[in-house]
Amino acid sequence: MSLLNILRYPDPRLHKIAKPVAVFDARLKQLVADMAETMYEAPGVGLAASQVDVHEQIIVIDTSDTRSDLRVFVNPEILWASAEKQMYDEGCLSVPGIYDGVERHARIKARALDADGRPFEIDAEGLLAVCIQHEMDHLKGKVFVEYLSPLKRNRIKAKMLKEERELKKDRQREMQPAR
Repeated sequence: MSLLNILRYPDPRLHKIAKPVAVFDARLKQLVADMAETMYEAPGVGLAASQVDVHEQIIVIDTSDTRSDLRVFVNPEILWASAEKQMYDEGCLSVPGIYDGVERHARIKARALDADGRPFEIDAEGLLAVCIQHEMDHLKGKVFVEYLSPLKRNRIKAKMLKEERELKKDRQREMQPAR
C-alpha cells in the first residue's frame, strides 16, 4: 500500500466528474487499499477517488471511533433522501483546516457496489449520511465550500492559495544545497 497525494482546493481537477467503474480487478482493490491508507493517515473519515486525481466513482468511508469499519462504495447512488435536513459542521481533506456548516438530508438510502462488484444498499443517518453525501459530491466535481456564501468561499480560496505558495517556497528552500 502507499499514500496518495490529496488534491487541495481550488485545484481545478477537483471539479472533474468521475466516471463509473466498469472493471473490478486487482488495480481497483489496490486503489481502494491506497485510498483507505491515505484517509486514515490524513486523518479523515471519508475520501473520494476524485480527491486523489482518479476520476472514477469510488469512495472509502470509516466513521467509527475505532477506525475499524471501512466501507467501500463503488458507483454509489442515493435512492432516497429524507425531507428533513440537518446542519453539520463539515471539513474536507482537500480543504485542510476549514470547517463550516452545510445543510444535508438527515437520512438517506444509498446503493453501491463493493470492491468485488457485489451490490448492496445501506440506510444511513447522522455522520454516515453526511459523509456519503459529501463524498458523492466529490464524484460530481463539487467541493463542500461551494455550499457556502461567495464571500466565505473566496476567503477560503485565498487562504488555500496562500498556503500553497508558502509550501512551495518551503520546498524550494529545502531543495537548495547547503553552503
